[in-house]
Amino acid sequence: MVRKDHAQAQVRKTDRSGKTDRTRWSDPASLEAAWDARAELAAQFIPAGARVLDLGCGNMSLRRFLPHGASYRGCDLVAREADTIVCDFNAGEFPTEASADADIITLLGVLEYIPDADAFFAHLRSAKRDVVLSYCATDLTSSVDRPALGWLTHYSFLGLAKLFDRHGFQITATAPVDPLQILMRLTPVHRLPAVNPSNVAVISYNDVGNFGDRLGYHMINSLLPADALVDHLTFRTLDRARASYDLIVLGIGNSIYGPLLTDELMKVLSRGKAKVGIFGTQYRDLIPRAALDGLVDRLDTWFARYEDDVLLYGRGRSNVEHLGDWLIDQFPMTTPVVDEQLNIGDEIWNNLPLDRVIQDIQRHKKVFSTRLHPLLCALTSAETVAYTEQTAGDTAIVSGKFRSMLIDIFGRTYPEKDFFAVDRDAVSRYRLRVHGNVAKVGSRLQAMLSNVAKAPAA
Repeated sequence: MVRKDHAQAQVRKTDRSGKTDRTRWSDPASLEAAWDARAELAAQFIPAGARVLDLGCGNMSLRRFLPHGASYRGCDLVAREADTIVCDFNAGEFPTEASADADIITLLGVLEYIPDADAFFAHLRSAKRDVVLSYCATDLTSSVDRPALGWLTHYSFLGLAKLFDRHGFQITATAPVDPLQILMRLTPVHRLPAVNPSNVAVISYNDVGNFGDRLGYHMINSLLPADALVDHLTFRTLDRARASYDLIVLGIGNSIYGPLLTDELMKVLSRGKAKVGIFGTQYRDLIPRAALDGLVDRLDTWFARYEDDVLLYGRGRSNVEHLGDWLIDQFPMTTPVVDEQLNIGDEIWNNLPLDRVIQDIQRHKKVFSTRLHPLLCALTSAETVAYTEQTAGDTAIVSGKFRSMLIDIFGRTYPEKDFFAVDRDAVSRYRLRVHGNVAKVGSRLQAMLSNVAKAPAA
């Protein structure tokens, strides 16, 4: 601890030249018993089993408080014990080998006496170890005569933060020792390039809340770069779109159909420097061919959900690729345990967490579904399944999604409402193929944003 009366007692021992006060620190009387409380608190920052290198170890009180299995090595200006490493930090000395062997380095009540802190921290950074240190920042010591205590550095909290940042350390934990000093744990971090976030818009049905759209929302977020600023727009909220985007993603694995091909959608797409589609089609008899062609023409790449989509609308186009239904990546191959038939309708447990829904579906050996993606989930587990296509209102026009999915996976379709045996090998092969395609999509999105960032301004 720091005390005013002690500060006055040390005036005659102060060396303001920047050199270590060897006389002072060679005197055991200069090592205060009150510092033990600081050492006890510092031990709370040290994991069990850690190899500790204590720089400026003094009376080595830290050793008494270390957790189970921790080992200790002291380093100081003078040998406190036979195995003490002797170093004068202000003469440029540093225990390089010992720091490399340590798991954590402690620095308690020492930084105040090292005027060339940058040189010292360069050594610490090269060790690539966590550091636990204490410091009396100027913010807390306005009533203390710092030079009288022999202190040679005078950092504020802001100054400390800048020092740590210059040498690649991040503060990960703190605790006050007393009214004048604070204890900190520092972790070395890799220097990252300056963040220049990409602006991304994702247009989907994510306001509907059904099973497939909820999963697709998480899929696209997992593939976008970590620094992307994402606007999730729906087909009902296109008026909220910004004036421009680095990337626009149309779809999250869902289906596009006629009423969505609006002029407003086309105008929003025109605001993207790069544009991709991740969707399939449905109710194809009702899709204006010219409108869909115009949409695909605007995309840099359409990652089409089904082979049917590619053959119907992408034939001869270089910007159309067969992705597959990427949501199968969310469903592990597993073994069902429940004999009772599961019937899935439009409700599909919208209020349950996604993991619970997946688990419930995959428990059943026999599944009937009127919804596409619950059936896709069932294919990774069930023994037999059946489905019925959705129709457009009161018409006889069907969505066609089930047929397209079954042909993609099994190479054929099956009649509606008739249970058929699931070919698990075919499902596994499809899942493996789509998994590889999804990984490529993530790389492509990253590359697109990188190219946009490097492109010269118009």
